[in-house]
Amino acid sequence: MKFFRKILKYTISILLLAALLLGLFIGYRTYQFTKNVNEYRDEVEIVAQEHGVQEFTNTILGIMYTESKGIGTDLMQSSESAYGSRGQITSQQESIEYGVEHFAESYQLAQQAGCDLSTAIQAYNYGFQYIDYVKNNGGENSVELAEQYSRDVLSPGLGNSTQNQYRYVKLQSLLYNGGYLYSNGGNMFYADIVVMNEKLVDWFQMIQK
Repeated sequence: MKFFRKILKYTISILLLAALLLGLFIGYRTYQFTKNVNEYRDEVEIVAQEHGVQEFTNTILGIMYTESKGIGTDLMQSSESAYGSRGQITSQQESIEYGVEHFAESYQLAQQAGCDLSTAIQAYNYGFQYIDYVKNNGGENSVELAEQYSRDVLSPGLGNSTQNQYRYVKLQSLLYNGGYLYSNGGNMFYADIVVMNEKLVDWFQMIQK
Protein backbone atom coordinates (compact mmCIF):
# COMPACT_ATOMS: atom_id res chain seq x y z
CA MET A 1 0.00 0.00 0.00
CA LYS A 2 2.86 2.36 0.90
CA PHE A 3 4.51 1.57 -2.41
CA PHE A 4 1.43 2.65 -4.37
CA ARG A 5 1.12 5.80 -2.27
CA LYS A 6 4.70 6.68 -3.11
CA ILE A 7 4.07 6.06 -6.81
CA LEU A 8 0.95 8.25 -6.66
CA LYS A 9 2.85 10.97 -4.82
CA TYR A 10 5.68 10.96 -7.35
CA THR A 11 3.22 10.91 -10.26
CA ILE A 12 1.34 13.92 -8.89
CA SER A 13 4.62 15.75 -8.28
CA ILE A 14 5.76 15.10 -11.85
CA LEU A 15 2.42 16.24 -13.26
CA LEU A 16 2.50 19.43 -11.19
CA LEU A 17 6.06 20.13 -12.29
CA ALA A 18 5.13 19.51 -15.91
CA ALA A 19 2.14 21.84 -15.58
CA LEU A 20 4.36 24.52 -14.02
CA LEU A 21 6.96 24.22 -16.78
CA LEU A 22 4.26 24.34 -19.44
CA GLY A 23 2.75 27.43 -17.83
CA LEU A 24 6.14 29.14 -17.72
CA PHE A 25 6.77 28.26 -21.36
CA ILE A 26 3.38 29.58 -22.48
CA GLY A 27 3.86 32.73 -20.41
CA TYR A 28 7.32 33.39 -21.85
CA ARG A 29 6.15 32.73 -25.40
CA THR A 30 3.17 35.04 -24.93
CA TYR A 31 5.49 37.71 -23.55
CA GLN A 32 7.71 37.45 -26.63
CA PHE A 33 4.78 37.53 -29.06
CA THR A 34 3.15 40.54 -27.39
CA LYS A 35 6.53 42.27 -27.36
CA ASN A 36 6.79 41.69 -31.11
CA VAL A 37 3.35 43.19 -31.67
CA ASN A 38 3.85 46.15 -29.34
CA GLU A 39 6.93 47.17 -31.31
CA TYR A 40 4.51 48.24 -34.05
CA ARG A 41 2.19 50.17 -31.72
CA ASP A 42 3.33 53.66 -32.73
CA GLU A 43 3.22 52.80 -36.42
CA VAL A 44 -0.25 51.28 -36.14
CA GLU A 45 -1.53 54.24 -34.15
CA ILE A 46 -0.36 56.71 -36.82
CA VAL A 47 -2.05 54.77 -39.63
CA ALA A 48 -5.17 54.24 -37.50
CA GLN A 49 -5.38 57.97 -36.90
CA GLU A 50 -5.20 58.58 -40.66
CA HIS A 51 -8.22 56.31 -41.10
CA GLY A 52 -10.19 57.68 -38.15
CA VAL A 53 -9.93 54.57 -35.98
CA GLN A 54 -7.17 55.60 -33.58
CA GLU A 55 -9.35 54.64 -30.61
CA PHE A 56 -9.17 51.04 -31.83
CA THR A 57 -5.38 50.81 -31.90
CA ASN A 58 -5.42 48.02 -29.31
CA THR A 59 -8.05 46.14 -31.31
CA ILE A 60 -5.91 46.39 -34.43
CA LEU A 61 -2.90 45.14 -32.47
CA GLY A 62 -5.10 42.28 -31.25
CA ILE A 63 -5.81 41.46 -34.90
CA MET A 64 -2.07 41.55 -35.66
CA TYR A 65 -1.37 39.21 -32.76
CA THR A 66 -4.07 36.83 -33.99
CA GLU A 67 -2.85 36.92 -37.59
CA SER A 68 0.93 36.76 -37.23
CA LYS A 69 2.11 37.21 -33.63
CA GLY A 70 4.09 40.16 -35.02
CA ILE A 71 6.29 37.86 -37.11
CA GLY A 72 6.98 38.00 -40.83
CA THR A 73 6.25 40.47 -43.61
CA ASP A 74 2.45 40.34 -43.84
CA LEU A 75 1.80 41.22 -40.21
CA MET A 76 -1.92 41.81 -40.71
CA GLN A 77 -2.41 39.03 -43.29
CA SER A 78 -3.88 41.73 -45.52
CA SER A 79 -2.64 40.47 -48.88
CA GLU A 80 -5.93 38.82 -49.83
CA SER A 81 -8.03 41.86 -48.94
CA ALA A 82 -5.64 44.18 -50.79
CA TYR A 83 -4.75 42.06 -53.84
CA GLY A 84 -7.19 39.15 -53.84
CA SER A 85 -4.46 36.55 -53.28
CA ARG A 86 -1.81 35.63 -50.75
CA GLY A 87 1.86 36.51 -50.84
CA GLN A 88 1.56 39.90 -52.54
CA ILE A 89 2.52 42.09 -49.58
CA THR A 90 6.14 43.19 -49.87
CA SER A 91 6.72 45.07 -46.60
CA GLN A 92 5.48 45.24 -43.04
CA GLN A 93 4.48 48.88 -43.55
CA GLU A 94 2.33 47.91 -46.52
CA SER A 95 0.68 45.15 -44.50
CA ILE A 96 -0.14 47.55 -41.67
CA GLU A 97 -1.53 50.17 -44.04
CA TYR A 98 -3.81 47.74 -45.85
CA GLY A 99 -4.76 45.93 -42.66
CA VAL A 100 -5.76 49.11 -40.84
CA GLU A 101 -7.62 50.33 -43.91
CA HIS A 102 -9.48 47.02 -44.12
CA PHE A 103 -10.47 47.18 -40.45
CA ALA A 104 -11.50 50.84 -40.74
CA GLU A 105 -13.77 50.04 -43.66
CA SER A 106 -15.22 47.06 -41.81
CA TYR A 107 -15.90 49.21 -38.76
CA GLN A 108 -17.52 51.98 -40.79
CA LEU A 109 -19.75 49.52 -42.64
CA ALA A 110 -20.73 47.88 -39.35
CA GLN A 111 -21.59 51.28 -37.88
CA GLN A 112 -23.71 52.17 -40.89
CA ALA A 113 -25.52 48.85 -40.61
CA GLY A 114 -26.18 49.34 -36.89
CA CYS A 115 -23.97 46.40 -35.93
CA ASP A 116 -21.55 46.10 -33.03
CA LEU A 117 -17.75 46.25 -32.94
CA SER A 118 -17.54 42.46 -32.68
CA THR A 119 -19.22 42.25 -36.10
CA ALA A 120 -16.56 44.52 -37.61
CA ILE A 121 -13.80 42.35 -36.13
CA GLN A 122 -15.40 39.13 -37.34
CA ALA A 123 -15.85 40.66 -40.81
CA TYR A 124 -12.08 41.21 -40.97
CA ASN A 125 -11.87 37.44 -41.19
CA TYR A 126 -15.13 36.65 -43.02
CA GLY A 127 -15.42 39.56 -45.42
CA PHE A 128 -17.78 42.51 -45.49
CA GLN A 129 -20.79 40.43 -46.61
CA TYR A 130 -20.97 39.13 -43.06
CA ILE A 131 -22.02 42.58 -41.86
CA ASP A 132 -25.26 42.41 -43.83
CA TYR A 133 -25.82 38.90 -42.49
CA VAL A 134 -25.52 40.15 -38.90
CA LYS A 135 -27.70 43.17 -39.69
CA ASN A 136 -30.45 40.82 -40.86
CA ASN A 137 -30.05 38.64 -37.76
CA GLY A 138 -30.22 41.05 -34.85
CA GLY A 139 -27.22 43.33 -35.34
CA GLU A 140 -24.88 41.65 -32.83
CA ASN A 141 -22.17 39.14 -33.57
CA SER A 142 -22.00 35.90 -31.63
CA VAL A 143 -20.19 32.59 -32.04
CA GLU A 144 -23.53 30.94 -32.80
CA LEU A 145 -24.29 33.42 -35.59
CA ALA A 146 -20.73 33.23 -36.90
CA GLU A 147 -21.04 29.44 -36.99
CA GLN A 148 -24.25 29.65 -39.01
CA TYR A 149 -22.57 31.91 -41.53
CA SER A 150 -19.50 29.69 -41.71
CA ARG A 151 -21.56 26.52 -42.14
CA ASP A 152 -24.37 27.78 -44.36
CA VAL A 153 -22.81 30.57 -46.42
CA LEU A 154 -19.03 30.91 -46.42
CA SER A 155 -17.98 27.27 -46.34
CA PRO A 156 -20.30 25.95 -49.10
CA GLY A 157 -19.63 29.09 -51.15
CA LEU A 158 -15.95 28.10 -51.19
CA GLY A 159 -16.57 24.47 -52.11
CA ASN A 160 -17.31 22.70 -48.85
CA SER A 161 -20.82 21.48 -49.65
CA THR A 162 -20.63 18.53 -47.23
CA GLN A 163 -19.88 20.54 -44.07
CA ASN A 164 -16.46 18.97 -43.58
CA GLN A 165 -14.68 20.04 -40.41
CA TYR A 166 -11.09 20.03 -39.19
CA ARG A 167 -9.46 20.15 -35.77
CA TYR A 168 -8.84 23.61 -34.31
CA VAL A 169 -7.40 23.49 -30.81
CA LYS A 170 -8.00 26.80 -29.06
CA LEU A 171 -9.61 27.50 -25.70
CA GLN A 172 -12.69 29.06 -27.30
CA SER A 173 -13.22 26.21 -29.75
CA LEU A 174 -12.60 23.47 -27.20
CA LEU A 175 -15.20 24.94 -24.86
CA TYR A 176 -17.71 25.50 -27.66
CA ASN A 177 -17.59 22.37 -29.79
CA GLY A 178 -14.60 20.31 -28.73
CA GLY A 179 -12.23 22.07 -31.15
CA TYR A 180 -13.49 22.21 -34.73
CA LEU A 181 -13.89 24.63 -37.63
CA TYR A 182 -15.60 24.19 -41.00
CA SER A 183 -13.26 23.70 -43.94
CA ASN A 184 -13.12 26.84 -46.11
CA GLY A 185 -15.37 28.52 -43.54
CA GLY A 186 -13.07 31.03 -41.90
CA ASN A 187 -12.77 31.18 -38.12
CA MET A 188 -16.07 31.53 -36.26
CA PHE A 189 -14.17 32.28 -33.04
CA TYR A 190 -12.15 35.08 -34.63
CA ALA A 191 -13.76 38.05 -32.85
CA ASP A 192 -13.52 36.43 -29.42
CA ILE A 193 -9.89 35.45 -30.00
CA VAL A 194 -8.98 38.97 -31.15
CA VAL A 195 -10.57 40.49 -28.03
CA MET A 196 -8.61 38.07 -25.83
CA ASN A 197 -5.38 38.84 -27.67
CA GLU A 198 -6.10 42.57 -27.50
CA LYS A 199 -6.17 42.30 -23.70
CA LEU A 200 -2.93 40.28 -23.69
CA VAL A 201 -1.14 42.85 -25.84
CA ASP A 202 -2.39 45.73 -23.69
CA TRP A 203 -1.57 43.99 -20.40
CA PHE A 204 1.94 42.92 -21.41
CA GLN A 205 2.64 46.42 -22.72
CA MET A 206 2.60 47.67 -19.11
CA ILE A 207 5.21 45.07 -18.19
CA GLN A 208 7.36 45.79 -21.23
CA LYS A 209 7.58 49.55 -20.67
